[in-house]
Amino acid sequence: MHRRALLALPFLARPALAQSDWPARSIRFVVAFAAGGAADTAARSIAPAIQEELGQSVIIENRTGGNALIAANAALGAPADGYTFLVDAANQLTNPVLMRDLAFDYRTAFVPISQICSFPQVIAVKQDFPARTLAEFIEIAKARPATVTVGTPPAAGMGHLALAAFEHAAGIRLVHAPYRGGADAARDILAGSIDAVLITSSSVRPPIQTGRARALAVTSLARIATMPDVPTIAEQGFPGYDMNDWNGLFATAGVPRAIIARMATAVANATRSPSVRARMDPAGAIMVGNTPEQFADWLDAQRRVAAEVIRASGITLG
Repeated sequence: MHRRALLALPFLARPALAQSDWPARSIRFVVAFAAGGAADTAARSIAPAIQEELGQSVIIENRTGGNALIAANAALGAPADGYTFLVDAANQLTNPVLMRDLAFDYRTAFVPISQICSFPQVIAVKQDFPARTLAEFIEIAKARPATVTVGTPPAAGMGHLALAAFEHAAGIRLVHAPYRGGADAARDILAGSIDAVLITSSSVRPPIQTGRARALAVTSLARIATMPDVPTIAEQGFPGYDMNDWNGLFATAGVPRAIIARMATAVANATRSPSVRARMDPAGAIMVGNTPEQFADWLDAQRRVAAEVIRASGITLG
């Protein structure tokens, strides 16, 4: 028995040794959204700081489509060894409500590591749209029900939920145009192909800076530093309205807790990095970098909010 115990020791020691040596090679962040959007910008901003802290390169891989299921399945298809992580957003909350035949349960398939940041969203109209205030936008939408097109990324994302909540509160009917990412919606409003967008403060910057779009309102409870002259929806007749977009980092179930804890620390440190803040603050991002436990609690509360908006507004993926 003594000999058997001795023979078993090297095998028992291997998991601890593997964790202590982590990371021994490059790490992959699978981003569920298109390059240039809010989640992609956040991931690419923190990647160099995480790379510097962990001593291994962080590779960003955009896997869009399928309402973020392509990215989720790509992460789930990789070994649970701490070398593949998922950068995701509201799909973690909404897909379980909207999709009956999911092959996995988000709550058990993924482990929250840290919320990277939140992004106030912006309602903006194309340059020749006649509304110059949110009140005028509502007036036009009421006069022309179900004709004003508004782009958000993607279907049933936070932009869509924010739009549905606004439609319900304002008593208007708009035409929702879903996009794979915020950058795609921004390009279309810049080109004048759609009337309006409800996208993050980061994604909306290019069309606004070129004068091809005009901001009417922000979705956060307070005005944002990058657009101090743009009033909130809450202060324009809808008190309490607060619907920010967000993104976070997730591991797949089975990744050792020690690796999750170390990555969470690396994300938290990255969100506080001056170089990261120099890039993200002008985009209007609110950096978070919370603990796995804090992120999990926040997600539980947000699941209830998302489910309520979906049911009240009748949102579907069709």
